[in-house]
Amino acid sequence: MKLTVLVDNHTYIDRYYLGEPAVCYLIEDGEHVILLDTGYSDVFLENAARMGIDLCRVTDIVLSHGHNDHTGGLPAFFARFSQRVRLFAHPDALLPKRAEGQEVGCPMTLEELREHADVRLVTKPHAVSEHITVLGEIPRVYAFEADRAVGETQSACGCCWQEDQLADDTSLALTLPEGVFVVTGCAHAGVCNTVTHAKQVSEKSRVWGVLGGFHLFEANQALDKTVRTLRELGVERVYPAHCTSLAVKSALFAALETHEVGVGLTLAW
Repeated sequence: MKLTVLVDNHTYIDRYYLGEPAVCYLIEDGEHVILLDTGYSDVFLENAARMGIDLCRVTDIVLSHGHNDHTGGLPAFFARFSQRVRLFAHPDALLPKRAEGQEVGCPMTLEELREHADVRLVTKPHAVSEHITVLGEIPRVYAFEADRAVGETQSACGCCWQEDQLADDTSLALTLPEGVFVVTGCAHAGVCNTVTHAKQVSEKSRVWGVLGGFHLFEANQALDKTVRTLRELGVERVYPAHCTSLAVKSALFAALETHEVGVGLTLAW
């Protein structure tokens, strides 16, 4: 199995890729080539080309949630590549979303997506490949991760707008011989909630690592509880990315084995 970061906020020194405040990870598991999110634009296509990665091999796309910094590259992908893929998403990921006066939802409707993909709307854990599971809706069990609303979303009936608790937020569990490796988009559900759910779904007690956005920005009491809980959950290493501030990364570095993430990072198992 292999994971490659195609899009992140950061790029490495002397590695000439493009960054944007978004997420796109390519994960290869046997015959399955999976994109977790597609970034904000077509940047992931350019980065893949520079890395010599042929995205015509992509078989599956998983949307971590419906925000446009994770779904914005969908039109560019379907305009460039003709293969029909499976697309996994929570039903709420395709509802209109707005924040701070701007539309921030997925740029493609369900009907438009179905023209290009076998769309599978899932709320429960679902296997994407032999070793990769999309976690579905993540239970919110930790009180310090309870208030995670961002902007508003349209109700399923389409008649009104309501506070968006990001019920559509999900992540991937990669089952390794060493344990479970968790890959998040933003972890709007809370990174500790996500890890707890991944352990239950994978039936693995060992957490080899967590990579992705943690949606944490301030060094405060909630961060202290997050760090303590990650250690209690047995997380061995973290790869904080995307929506994780420098202050948070510094706190993680002091408490856990912490690795830098940038466009071009590759992990192989």
